[in-house]
Amino acid sequence: MFGKRDIVGRIIVCVALCMAGYACTPATLDEAQQTVAQADSLRAAGRMYDDSLSLARAYEALGHSLLSTLHPSRSTSYAHACYHYGRLLRAKENPVAAMECFIKATHSRTRDHHILGRVYSNMGSICHMAGEYSLSYEMYRLSADMFMRNNDTLSYCFLLNEMAFELAEQGKKEETLELLSRIDYPDQELFSAIYRTKAVLYRNVEQYDSALYYANSALKEFPRESAGLLVKAQVFSILGYKDSAVIYAEEVSLHTQEMHVLNNALYILTNDDEGKDKNAIRQTAAERADVQKILEIRQGKLSQAVQLLEQDLNRKPDWRWIYIVLAIVLFFCSSSILYIIWRKRKQHQQLVMDLRDKETQHIQLENSINDLSLLKESRHIQIIKEAEEECQLLIQSKDIRKELSWNNYEQMCTIVNLRLFGIIDRLHSFSLSEKEIRLCVLVLLQASTEQMVNMIPYAKSGLGKFKYSTARKLGTSTSHMRTFMLNMMG
Repeated sequence: MFGKRDIVGRIIVCVALCMAGYACTPATLDEAQQTVAQADSLRAAGRMYDDSLSLARAYEALGHSLLSTLHPSRSTSYAHACYHYGRLLRAKENPVAAMECFIKATHSRTRDHHILGRVYSNMGSICHMAGEYSLSYEMYRLSADMFMRNNDTLSYCFLLNEMAFELAEQGKKEETLELLSRIDYPDQELFSAIYRTKAVLYRNVEQYDSALYYANSALKEFPRESAGLLVKAQVFSILGYKDSAVIYAEEVSLHTQEMHVLNNALYILTNDDEGKDKNAIRQTAAERADVQKILEIRQGKLSQAVQLLEQDLNRKPDWRWIYIVLAIVLFFCSSSILYIIWRKRKQHQQLVMDLRDKETQHIQLENSINDLSLLKESRHIQIIKEAEEECQLLIQSKDIRKELSWNNYEQMCTIVNLRLFGIIDRLHSFSLSEKEIRLCVLVLLQASTEQMVNMIPYAKSGLGKFKYSTARKLGTSTSHMRTFMLNMMG
């Protein structure tokens, strides 16, 4: 067992370690939240957060804080930090670390559907670049659900188009068109994105006229849009219009920064541009080879990122924490049960001792009661004798009012009860009123009509009717009331 000094010393050490850990944190939680708020405002304005070091420190500080998973505002800040830092890592061609950040954002307890929608959208984009169209479709669907919960109709419609684009890449015509038919929002950029999706769809299902039509529709609003230009270049190349294919492929190579799009354009320039000399062809082929190497490296990273996502989606719940919680709950429950049993045993022992004391007191009380009962019995006989004498005086009295006033009504009832063995209590069982009981007492005392009128008191003209109703309650007649009550005593 530890002594008090040892326990106090351990507590001081723990507190010191906590304070040292807090002091060594890359950024305090308040600073981290301010950094994330600044990143939110920059992202809302369409700008990238330039101070990546501060954002990384904020991400680490919030990630290492227990409050980030317990406190609602800290959970939301942590999710935002994961999103912004993931975007930075993705822009720096590090999709694996970016996917880790996005996954952590989905594991946070935030209820900010807007930021979760952006997270799932970025995860879908990474899957799309890796060629995992089914998985990217699922991520875009989750993103659309988040934006729908947040009532962001425009973002929701854009995500519907992204979902349709993934179906178009797989050549699923009916599903793509059904999904696009659900989009109803008057936005020109959205219309252009829909046209691009339809162009890719019809290219993949080999309906080239429709593909060219929708590619041209997309390019009307955004003439240098690389996806539309590439569709036209590919369609013209397939149809054998090599000159047109080369023109649009050159446009793509001049304006795109997407490596896989550039690779497709260089492929067309390498194989279809018959007007170039051999040196130009070799240069284009070399460029394509360089791009191909970059694409292979990027594809490997993207595949690792997708693998991380698949592992997270297929991961089994960590039962260790559940077991620990169950063990703690079981420990407290068993401790509580043992404590309750101990308390019950102590209470039982105390109860046995109390019962023994009460038994002793009960015996003493019985002895005292026996002694008192003897005294009461002798006193009771004396009281009954005195009551008999007083009742005889009342019966023989010419004026009961002089002998006994209603101010002393309780004494009169007591006397009658003692003489007639509890007749008053028996009259109560007939639900009689106070005046009706007084009438019965005066009948037992054989009082006259005038005495009854004065003693109840009651109007003389209604006394007969009152006696009749009282007798009815007793179940007898007025002439047999006294006899009925005497018979009640057996």
